[in-house]
Amino acid sequence: MEAYLDNSATTRCSERVQKIVCAAMDEAYGNPSSMHKKGMEAEHYVREAAQKIAKTLKVSEKEIIFTSGGTESNNLALIGTAMANRRSGNRLITTQIEHPSVLNTMEYLREQGFEIIYLPVDQKGVILLDALREALDPTTILVSMMQVNNEIGSIQPIAEAAKIIHENNARTLFHVDAVQSYGKMLIRPKTLGVDLLSVSGHKIHGPKGVGFLYRKEKTKIKPVLFGGGQQYGLRSGTYNVPGIAGMGEAAAEAYENLEQKIAGLYELKDRLIAKTAAIDGIVVNGDAGRDSAPHILNLSVSGVRSEVMLHALEEYGIYVSAGSACASNHPQPSHTLTALHLAPERIESALRFSFCCGTQIGTKAEEIDYAADKLAELTTKLRRYARH
Repeated sequence: MEAYLDNSATTRCSERVQKIVCAAMDEAYGNPSSMHKKGMEAEHYVREAAQKIAKTLKVSEKEIIFTSGGTESNNLALIGTAMANRRSGNRLITTQIEHPSVLNTMEYLREQGFEIIYLPVDQKGVILLDALREALDPTTILVSMMQVNNEIGSIQPIAEAAKIIHENNARTLFHVDAVQSYGKMLIRPKTLGVDLLSVSGHKIHGPKGVGFLYRKEKTKIKPVLFGGGQQYGLRSGTYNVPGIAGMGEAAAEAYENLEQKIAGLYELKDRLIAKTAAIDGIVVNGDAGRDSAPHILNLSVSGVRSEVMLHALEEYGIYVSAGSACASNHPQPSHTLTALHLAPERIESALRFSFCCGTQIGTKAEEIDYAADKLAELTTKLRRYARH
């Protein structure tokens, strides 16, 4: 049996996505910027994808900028708005638990002369709103935070944060990294008070190498790529038509029967919590309740290093993560779990389980049971070896 429980790292493409990607490759191979018929055929796929995505957010298709993924979307949002609004101030605010594509970009901007403020979080991984209030000042031009943390699934109070930000200074921009929340939550940027929002296609059963940035109309932003001036001059480069078409279809599919899907994900999460509760020394990191994301669960297995358990589970066809896949090539303590002030031993033994929904490719209850049984068996075995 196989149990793929690493859906926060990436997801399998759905059948609908695979079909439209193949169709776009086969039929719409023209350049969308070309004026002839083949170019128009390709442009139709791009336009249709933008419409599908815009519909899920209740925004205009002109506010969707296609990128190569969440990392590029975050870079464009942060660097683009920081550089475009530099005359208004030089303070940028983010949190201690952001994805590396935000934290490393902020470090780059610090080197360019910007002041960076990192907000602390509580033991559940939620930002302290009072700290946000204190950090804001007239020179703050941008605040960036993820809606759902990619390691522990904590959900940030986006609407409350937006209200605080805009009451302090109406010109301060608010960027949200929605890579782990899009397709798992109902998101309305205009209602929430969000100016910029990043999404990645491969987290929602779309293709890898494609994403988008929602940019509220008239938001000042400078490009970080230069070329032919595609996408209103904000993101030059030939459109990835098959990828964009696939992401558009994945977006539409993700928001069909959303409430039912969310309920199903919470059932899987609750099931794994209940199954592992009987295993001595296993604890939940962050919040596992309904105030956390439905598809992510972070557990520490005391006495067993996460890398050891990860590979032991792999031998049985069970795939989990020891943290953020994007940071896996740099073995160091999780900055997210460190921000929660957990003991080193707990951080070193943390595993992330992440689920997905869908008729054909969704996580099944029997996969949860199988993983929990093997986790219990391996915990006893590996602790015994560790003692020797």
